[in-house]
Parts: sequence; C-alpha cells; structure tokens
Amino acid sequence: HDSIGLGEDGPTHQPIEHLAALRAMPNLLVFRPADAVETAEAWHHALTHEGPSILCLTRQGLPTMRQDVANNKSAEGAYILKEAQAPHQATLMASGSEVAIMMEAAQKLEDQNVGTRVLSMPCMELISMERQEFREKLVGPAVAVVAMEAASSWGWERYVGDQGAILGIDSFGASAAYQDLYEYFGLTANQAVAEVMRQLAP
Repeated sequence: HDSIGLGEDGPTHQPIEHLAALRAMPNLLVFRPADAVETAEAWHHALTHEGPSILCLTRQGLPTMRQDVANNKSAEGAYILKEAQAPHQATLMASGSEVAIMMEAAQKLEDQNVGTRVLSMPCMELISMERQEFREKLVGPAVAVVAMEAASSWGWERYVGDQGAILGIDSFGASAAYQDLYEYFGLTANQAVAEVMRQLAP
C-alpha cells in the first residue's frame, strides 16, 4: 500500500516518504494509478518499457474515474481528466487515491460557478513538457492551483508554480481509520475548495 490508507497500523506502516524517495531514483518510472483503468495502463506501459517501473497502489477501494480506454493516457504522465464547465478559474491536480477527492472538490467548486479543471498525474517521470509548457497546456489560465497527494509534498512545487498550494503529508502518519486520517491531514475535498477560494479572494 502506498500511504495512510491502512490507517489502523499506524506510522510504522504508512510510507509517506516512499514516493519522493522512489521519484528521486534515476531511470525509474513511478506510477500511482487513480483507478483500475490507470492501473491497466501503467501495467501495459511497464511491460513495453525497457527500463524499471513500479506501481504504487492503495489498499482502499477507489471509484473508476474514466470510461474511455482507447488511448493510454497514463503514458503521458499527466492529462486532463475533467475540463472546466464554468469559466476556468482553478486547476486541481493529484495522483492515485486523491484524484477522486479532487474530482469531488471540482464538483463543489463548479456548484459555486468556479470553473475547475482536474489533472490526473499518474507518473511524473513521463511528463515530457518543460514547466512553462506544462503550465500553458495542462494548468491553463487558472488563477488558483492546488495539488494533493497523501505523501511528502516534495516535487509538486514544480507543477503548482510559485502561487499554488500543495496538500500533502510532511510528517509521519498516525493510527486511526483512514477516513479520519485524511480529515486530520487536510486531504479532503472541502480543504481543496477552501484553498482555491483563498487564492481567488481579492
């Protein structure tokens, strides 16, 4: 398992530092799929890629985010999962189990007429774009940018920019039901919404 999702076992079984450590390893592709579709895509890419790959999976059940399976979007490293409906003001990004949380946050924001794009980022190593191109093509013209991952926040600053926010875990975990831990560490849709509204405030 990849984070605090197996909450009752406590911090000795909650590897919040592993994603950052693995991503620092040269030539290794680190996949953190958001659902069964991304897991299959990551597995396919790992089988066809000549170098080493690792799939970091959750223990808790996750909803299916995508129905379209014609193209391996995970092979792009990051992609637009949901486009803004109202005028685009916010971009949310996440990997793994937090993608579903950001989709919930996006719906809450759209209900307040805050157009919100959601990026799924299953494999940072496969993002071929430079920072400026990433911002132009994926982040877009958003005023507010928020990333979420149930792990060390290290590395996400490259994608949120100077004014963006990262909701992560920069301490060891704790022993509790995983739902309570997500609330405790601020990894919730409401927290993402609050951060967007803070950035949009005049």
